[in-house]
Amino acid sequence: MRRRGRCAVLAGGAAVLAGLMAGCGGATAHDGARDAPRSPGRQVPYWLDGAAPPAVAQQLHVAVPATATEVRAAHQKGFQDDGLLLAFVLPSSEVDGFVAQLAPERPLRTRQEPVAGAVKPTTPFAHLGLPEPESLPDVREGQVCAPCQGDLNSLDVAVARAGEGTSRVYLRGTD
Repeated sequence: MRRRGRCAVLAGGAAVLAGLMAGCGGATAHDGARDAPRSPGRQVPYWLDGAAPPAVAQQLHVAVPATATEVRAAHQKGFQDDGLLLAFVLPSSEVDGFVAQLAPERPLRTRQEPVAGAVKPTTPFAHLGLPEPESLPDVREGQVCAPCQGDLNSLDVAVARAGEGTSRVYLRGTD
């Protein structure tokens, strides 16, 4: 009798656990009201097709300067957070003004050498066909905000020389 009672308790506990797990699975089928449900075959993380620079800039709460060229953006859906990438080239004389508008928490630090042994970021700029800022020398970088306004959790900026008189601005956010 004692053995039968223990089995019943274990079976009941397993049923409760299965129900809880099923409830959790249903709750994570999509990321909320603003996102469409994920297709069953889609693995996370994945890149959203056609992430337009204006939409990504809006999610990052950033205004891309009118003089920006080579504007590229990407949006990666993640398990809990999304990764947002935005990069563009500006005349070097306009970079300080743009960075000042971002109002970083601290002044950007300058890194002379590439980061040794840098790990691959979860939202790599390589997806946009660009080198990672961590792999470049003479980069100014820093955190803009964490936490940020709205749904944005964090925003980092890096600035690297792109050519004669131009600089590439890299923005990486977590939403």
